[in-house]
Amino acid sequence: MKKKVIINTLGCKVNQYESASFLCSFEECGCRMAEKGEDADIVVINTCAVTAKAGAQSRQTVRRLMRRHPQAKIVITGCYAQMAANELAQMVETPVCIVGNGNKHLLVEAALKESPCDLTMLMGRILKKKEICPLPMRRFGNRTRAYLRVQDGCSNFCTYCIVPYTRGPSRSLKLSEVLSQAKRFEQAGHKEIVLTGIHVGMYGRDLEEQTDIADLMLTLCQTHPDIRFRLSSIEPQEMSDRLLQAMSSCQNFMPHFHIPLQSGDDTILSRMNRGYDRETFRSVVEKCRASFPDAAIGIDILTGFPGEGAEEFANSRALLKELDATYFHVFPYSSRPGTLAATFKNQVPKSVREERVAELRALAEEKKVCFYQRYLGTERSVLVEHKRNREGMLTGFTDNYIPVALSGDNKLMGTIIPVYLERLEETTVVGRCK
Repeated sequence: MKKKVIINTLGCKVNQYESASFLCSFEECGCRMAEKGEDADIVVINTCAVTAKAGAQSRQTVRRLMRRHPQAKIVITGCYAQMAANELAQMVETPVCIVGNGNKHLLVEAALKESPCDLTMLMGRILKKKEICPLPMRRFGNRTRAYLRVQDGCSNFCTYCIVPYTRGPSRSLKLSEVLSQAKRFEQAGHKEIVLTGIHVGMYGRDLEEQTDIADLMLTLCQTHPDIRFRLSSIEPQEMSDRLLQAMSSCQNFMPHFHIPLQSGDDTILSRMNRGYDRETFRSVVEKCRASFPDAAIGIDILTGFPGEGAEEFANSRALLKELDATYFHVFPYSSRPGTLAATFKNQVPKSVREERVAELRALAEEKKVCFYQRYLGTERSVLVEHKRNREGMLTGFTDNYIPVALSGDNKLMGTIIPVYLERLEETTVVGRCK
């Protein structure tokens, strides 16, 4: 009888890529995904630790799935498992396997092994890792859009961030392996690929072969002209003129950027160890807009960092209001033990952080609606997803990352079609097939 597996994923696109690889490997070993309501034989939880809230959600998920599947083998991996393995080992009451981020290629084998003991730990010294963990796959689940992890780890050590300690130093996937994975995704029918990583702009700098993120984007777009490519979050320092030129030369690169700002105040940026100032960030956004006038430009902003007073917050808000951006991802600062910022004085009260988050999210909503309205009455190409919304309408994203709902047959799912953007209903753009 086939073993039944559940994979629960928290956190970033890299985690989602890794979980998709686990899924493929389990299926190749004769397992199947447990259906809703079924008791699972194996439960994999791919955890996150980027914020205190994410860590709490990871613990809650472990407890919930242990209660729901008391006879299952529990496998815990991801960033929270990497930083709190001993805590998790003490918390669980069933057979458990804890797999560090550097050993995820061993996860499926460990999960299927009839372990004689109650605890298996495959951790390793993540800060000493020099090669990326190989996780090839045939397809990215049933998604129309596939994530392709080309890089892992980060060597920046921003003062608020735990990720370098849970993911290790920056490591890149060899170009030949990236191209092989992209080919497998195309053969599986994926129409769009998103290049992702923890610090994707550092791609290639650790490889013997002379390559970088600009070369990678150019090579992929030229090698797979029928695939739409996107680039996930990239630091402002890596958004070079050469990268913009490479992307603008490719018709199948989608006009969409996500660039972390974190603060619009120079003093706070320095305390964060971000390596740029507000005017540098402004110029990066302006260059992106000049090269790609229709581009969606997303921004990460962190508010409530230690020492962020009213003036520093006002500087952030003012810069965000001035920038021609599309959307913001707004996060409250979360103190992470083990990071330098956790030791800083002038911690901002939780109530103040929450007020600032609410204010910036309101501004973000205004920006997003304004961007959507800009394209009403125009035609854009849309990749139709393999799912419908609650109203039964097809859904998809335009080339410049506007989510669209439209009427149509299921045969449109997984295809790229021209769509006329008719109207805005609250924050949803409604279109119709041309």
